[in-house]
Amino acid sequence: MEYFWFIVVGIVGGLIGGMGMGGGTLLIPLLGIFCSVSQHTAQAINLIAFIPMAIVAIIIHAKNKLIKFNKVLLIILVGVITCIVGCHVAKIMSGDLLKRCFGGFLILLSIFQFIQQIKVEEKK
Repeated sequence: MEYFWFIVVGIVGGLIGGMGMGGGTLLIPLLGIFCSVSQHTAQAINLIAFIPMAIVAIIIHAKNKLIKFNKVLLIILVGVITCIVGCHVAKIMSGDLLKRCFGGFLILLSIFQFIQQIKVEEKK
């Protein structure tokens, strides 16, 4: 039964990640809730699972000419640098604090997206 939940979580994370919506926003909580994985381990699994999913998504989106590679390079550079900092910060944080920070991030992201949608609806 344990493998069943890992398969379900992988399907959901893959579908959401393939759509470019950040499968980790669901994958990490799902691993914690349904697979009893610690926050640190869930985030590590998410990062490892992201690599092949990202490669497939990049290939598909590149074929559809949806990627502007000249604009991506700056994002990659800044992302790699801040990723190193973030990894060291996460390593020293307790799992409970890390979980709360991630939850807060998801709440702020939801509020931001909700506000953005209201602005789009008002323009119509």
